[in-house]
Amino acid sequence: MKRSASQKYDRAAAHYDRMESCIETLFFRRFRRLAVACARGDTLEAGVGTGKNIPYYPSDLKVTAIDFSPGMMRKAAQKKERLGAGNIRLLEMDVERLAFPDNTFDTSISTFVFCTVPNPLLGLAELHRVLKPGGKAMFLEHMKSSNSLINLFLYVMNLFTQRLLGTSMIRETRKSIAAAGFEILQVHNLVLDVVRLIVAEKTRKG
Repeated sequence: MKRSASQKYDRAAAHYDRMESCIETLFFRRFRRLAVACARGDTLEAGVGTGKNIPYYPSDLKVTAIDFSPGMMRKAAQKKERLGAGNIRLLEMDVERLAFPDNTFDTSISTFVFCTVPNPLLGLAELHRVLKPGGKAMFLEHMKSSNSLINLFLYVMNLFTQRLLGTSMIRETRKSIAAAGFEILQVHNLVLDVVRLIVAEKTRKG
């Protein structure tokens, strides 16, 4: 299943930015800035994709960015090179199996990632593990709504997105973040309650 998801993104990599250019310009670019602005200290970006967040990281922020798709990583590397973002280290890695010690990072950022991770609870638990106690996690995600009419539309979309990229439109990501051990500090509804920016913390007891 995981290999299949990676291969879907490999195939989509060449056209991915063009496919999302309209919604990126209208909405997501602004939302990414909000998420990245919260980063402090050693930062892990889980699911860097084609590197859409790279332009927004300040040059003095140390960032390690991972993804499980080699095709997407090549696009991110090109973007990094073009922007001269020497503070960003790119590593091919699966968020469900992070090759970092416990308590490594001050901040984690993921943007539109946990709709696609095959086992989101496992990936979230890994992020929790590698964050330092008191570390912050920013999740910019789309997820199931509390409105049944909106969810009807999302269920229809899900029939296509699951087949195309393995992306779920109906995950209950806020609940999963809490289940992985994070304390949720803030929830910002950005597009109704479907696209949300969730700020969470690894509690000092965790």
